[in-house]
Amino acid sequence: MQAHSVSERVLISVVVPVYNEQDMLDLFHARLSAVFDGLDFGFEVVYVNDGSTDSSLALMETLKQVDPRVSIVSLSRNFGKEIAMSAGLDYARGMAVVIIDADLQDPPEVIPELVRRWREGYDVVYAKRTEREGETFFKKATAHVFYRIIKKMSDVRVPEDTGDFRLLSRRAVDALKQLREQHRFMKGLFAWIGYSQIAVPYQRASRFSGHTKWSYWKLWNLAIEGITSFSISPLKIATYFGLTVAVFAFLLAVWIVIKTLLFGDVVRGYPTIMVTMLLLGGTQLVAIGILGEYLGRVFNETKRRPLYLVDLYSPAENVPKEMPIAPTSG
Repeated sequence: MQAHSVSERVLISVVVPVYNEQDMLDLFHARLSAVFDGLDFGFEVVYVNDGSTDSSLALMETLKQVDPRVSIVSLSRNFGKEIAMSAGLDYARGMAVVIIDADLQDPPEVIPELVRRWREGYDVVYAKRTEREGETFFKKATAHVFYRIIKKMSDVRVPEDTGDFRLLSRRAVDALKQLREQHRFMKGLFAWIGYSQIAVPYQRASRFSGHTKWSYWKLWNLAIEGITSFSISPLKIATYFGLTVAVFAFLLAVWIVIKTLLFGDVVRGYPTIMVTMLLLGGTQLVAIGILGEYLGRVFNETKRRPLYLVDLYSPAENVPKEMPIAPTSG
């Protein structure tokens, strides 16, 4: 681990995925600007418009007119937050990149601490939640369980109680840009690249305005995405469960034969037969469903489609010339 020296010309990029955040952008940008005005080096903020249907894009363009540090990447449609973050990383030009949501649940005021730890030599500095204000007990409980499950199932250590709010060094960003898989669980990818990582604890605030875009159904799908992207444990569980049922069925069959031959006991029990058939049928359907999840992901990867398409790219005007130039497609 080597400390990073920072000068006034070094740029920090802040990637902000945006989907229908018209009520938040002005205040968010004001707080973000206030944070960086107190630092001794420049920054750009890369707003990624993920197919917003409200006036979010118009507000971004207004912000860019008054602040030359604003970059806009507008995707051709809504691709989802995971891909919007990936697009932001592709276009970010900084020596370090911060990822943060625009809903102010993750306070921009934590960024100087992330930068400080990066300057000490860490490549990934992730913000770890100590409190989750404004969230229901059920959501907190399910999030707690999910992080523990994926920790047990996956060979990659995904930090517990950690979202997408973090800082990445340039080499960490370049490593992530090499991973172009369609089904993206970014928390897992952040952990997969390795390098030196450290947590910065913070208290997550409640959403300032509007409502969350993450329904329980979307969170459920994200959990499945995370587990299937970084573990084949569900396939192993299905195999072991199938073997267990098969062994139990074989022993039961032997017992029925012996009981009939020795005691002349007629095999009876329509309810027993039905329960057994339903158990075996349900087990098979679950196993087929697990196979289908993995097969569907293989099918999508073989298409080799780009992760996203860009409708508009408007770079910041104050980016130093020596910074790398962003790509033009996903």
